Amino acid sequence: MVKIPKEILERVNKLRETIKRHSHLYHTLDKPEIEDSAYDALVRELEDLESQYPALNTPDSPTQQVGDVVLKEFSKVEHKVSQWSFNDAFDEDDIRAFDERIRRLLDGEKPEYLVELKIDGLKVVLTYEKGVLKTAATRGDGRVGEDVTGNVRTIRSIPHNLKQQVSIIIEGEIWMAKTVFDKLNQERKKKGEDLFANPRNIAAGSIRQLDPSITRSRRLDSFIYDIADLQLGHAVSKLNTQEEELNFLKELGFQINPHYKKFDNIEGVVKHWEFWNKKKNKEDYLLDGLVVKVNDVEQQKKLGYTGKSPRFGIAFKFSAEQVTTLVEDITLQLGRTGVLTPVAKLRPVLVAGSTVSRATLHNEDEIKRKDIRIGDTVVIQKAGDVIPEVVRVVEEMRTGKEKIFKFPEHPVRDAYVQQKRKLEYFVSRNVFNIDGLGKNIIQQLMDANLIYNFDDLFTIKKGDLETLERFGEKSIDNLLKAIEKARDVTLARFIASLSIPQVGEETARDLAEYFGTPKRFAEATFEQLTAINGVGDVVAQAILDWFSPPAGGKENKKLYDRLLKYVRVQSPKRPSFGKLNGKSFVLTGSLEKMSREEAKEKIRTLGGNISSSVSKNTDYLVAGADPGDKYEKAQELGVKILNEREFLDMLR
Repeated sequence: MVKIPKEILERVNKLRETIKRHSHLYHTLDKPEIEDSAYDALVRELEDLESQYPALNTPDSPTQQVGDVVLKEFSKVEHKVSQWSFNDAFDEDDIRAFDERIRRLLDGEKPEYLVELKIDGLKVVLTYEKGVLKTAATRGDGRVGEDVTGNVRTIRSIPHNLKQQVSIIIEGEIWMAKTVFDKLNQERKKKGEDLFANPRNIAAGSIRQLDPSITRSRRLDSFIYDIADLQLGHAVSKLNTQEEELNFLKELGFQINPHYKKFDNIEGVVKHWEFWNKKKNKEDYLLDGLVVKVNDVEQQKKLGYTGKSPRFGIAFKFSAEQVTTLVEDITLQLGRTGVLTPVAKLRPVLVAGSTVSRATLHNEDEIKRKDIRIGDTVVIQKAGDVIPEVVRVVEEMRTGKEKIFKFPEHPVRDAYVQQKRKLEYFVSRNVFNIDGLGKNIIQQLMDANLIYNFDDLFTIKKGDLETLERFGEKSIDNLLKAIEKARDVTLARFIASLSIPQVGEETARDLAEYFGTPKRFAEATFEQLTAINGVGDVVAQAILDWFSPPAGGKENKKLYDRLLKYVRVQSPKRPSFGKLNGKSFVLTGSLEKMSREEAKEKIRTLGGNISSSVSKNTDYLVAGADPGDKYEKAQELGVKILNEREFLDMLR
């Protein structure tokens, strides 16, 4: 054995202590004392010394111990088996339709259903080779996920080594217990830290921590529920049912949810759903439904898959949780285009796992229709278990002291707040995409009188930033580089960035393709604008009013011209010919083989046009999974509807 010099031992020990301390300061306490580059240098030095002297490469080293070495980013993992998502059933009619579909496809064979609880957490895909955990990945887009192996190793219920040396790919859910969540929030409250929203969000966020020690501290748990791939051998026999798969997973050492049950008819499934819909809040984990699967594996194979989902299973979602609370006030919220949205300030209440204290009331008509008053007791729920909404007023709770909210006839729109919203949108990913320029930085720059209008961003100098707090040389250089990079912008993004009322990103693309240059767009007439598919009278007038307000003034036009001095606008590349030349497309639903944006780009490349709404001028509606109202509209108007396969054939 090579003798290790005393000074090397001392250096290694000091490096380990220092790295652990700064990892804790940065990732746990959020109080870094050194730059990232300095921290990285310490880690590299320790790695080099451990490489020189392998005896130093011990499990307690920050380079070996899970959670102490901070990763720069998560690497991508290509799933060996596609990760599907189940279609949803929201009521008894949906689940009965599913049963009828199964029986029809099985052509007389009787199905047996295995029903499991649907845990509201984060899906994870685990790969074991000869019984040893090799990778853990998030679902991602179903084809490619993120490698979170280091973080998943910190979860005690996920074994590193199985009880049998099998090679297997399994799927499961990572979650946080409600009791753990409550205790964590109590600790944060004592420290004066922001509280976490709900167990599901914190579980997802914890798995994506760059420092696994934070993940470990969150005490996550898991349930494993499916085998995606299994190499059969002399020790592993064929598994014939979903129930046998669950039992086998348990034998291997995984934690499975014990509340699964078999039914030979859909009536039993419905009653089981009714039971758990009432009992869902009794467990120490969040539930959002049941997963109903055909139990027989051979029948599963016979039923197969659609472009997005397995035909042999469905997620039977629980009804949205509704609770009552008090409307303490109604306020107006100002958007970037100047639209005022009424918002109900609520007495804080827990809904579907998270605390709700505000709910949008949409507009004045909605308030009048539901007769919502300040002081009312209201029923609220999360629409799709996500967005808080007021369902109705509990009128029998009224005391007579409730106040009717009246929209001001001439509301004062805070110009400063509106301008901040516009700047936040201007720098966002889908517009100028200025990396590192978030809400807090914009606020800081506005407070320092460095920016107010869009063009001010392109006049910022290094010296302007050096006097500001939290701006080191590295962060200043990165921000200035991002601003410089943003000077090259497409015409579509340029138009979208202006926050013209009624003009979103899709309409901005249509305008860019029609006019081709900033000059032509600025000189647009009402007749030209309304000739564009998807641009009606209201949108056309909004554009004209932006350039030349009815009350007079040319401030927007002056801003437009100033901005053009600082940016380089790229005209759209419009093909002079193509197999889709002149054809109008509308897209709805999610596609399996590509994103919506990729599909739109392919259509444009071949000369086609994209519209955001279906009309008699639409040539094709491309319908992916879970299509919306556009599908019915297309049927009414006789527009040709393409499924994803037909659409892909058209592109070839």
